[in-house]
Amino acid sequence: LGDPPTTDRIEAIRERVPGIEFKLDPTADWDDELVAALGDLGAVRIADLKGRYEGTEVDNPADPDLYRRVFEEFPDAVVEDPALEPGVESLVRDEAERVSWDYPITGVESVERLPFEPRWLNVKPSRFGTVESLLDTIDWAEARDVSLYGGGQFELAVGRDQIQALASLLYPDGPNDVAPGVYNDPEVPDELPASPLDPPEGAPGFGY
Repeated sequence: LGDPPTTDRIEAIRERVPGIEFKLDPTADWDDELVAALGDLGAVRIADLKGRYEGTEVDNPADPDLYRRVFEEFPDAVVEDPALEPGVESLVRDEAERVSWDYPITGVESVERLPFEPRWLNVKPSRFGTVESLLDTIDWAEARDVSLYGGGQFELAVGRDQIQALASLLYPDGPNDVAPGVYNDPEVPDELPASPLDPPEGAPGFGY
């Protein structure tokens, strides 16, 4: 959203693709004014708090004020990977129905170790090790009516293709974060592809 963060980019993209929704990564520099403005736009579908990462470039320490802003101003958004620490844990548990998990998920066992039964999961095939583990986890979720979606990993060519393939086949109506790479260009182009997207041409199969 820029430095300092603003709604300018969100509004520019929505001018080109009306009604499009976003997965955004809230950080501590998102003040009340910015979060309220984003909430008024009604454009945030997923808020990724990145609270499960440790020792990485994307670590996002738990901030009670930020968590409050996110849950209050984005009442319809899925909130991904919150931390569970003193100061935020009670808030997160109160909102468990719209909490999603991404970073810890590597198979059924990792899902069953979550602090509470999930209602949402972000499925990233490259983290599962085998196709069998991936499909077992999807079966586990479907049997329990856990909502699924895919997203991220635009930096991994085959990983991105796999996410898009699964999303189109298994959860096409989910809040999938699978927009074409042009959406990440520094300057918003005059035209952007809108849904439904044509599948890219390429070799058949899942890809490796």
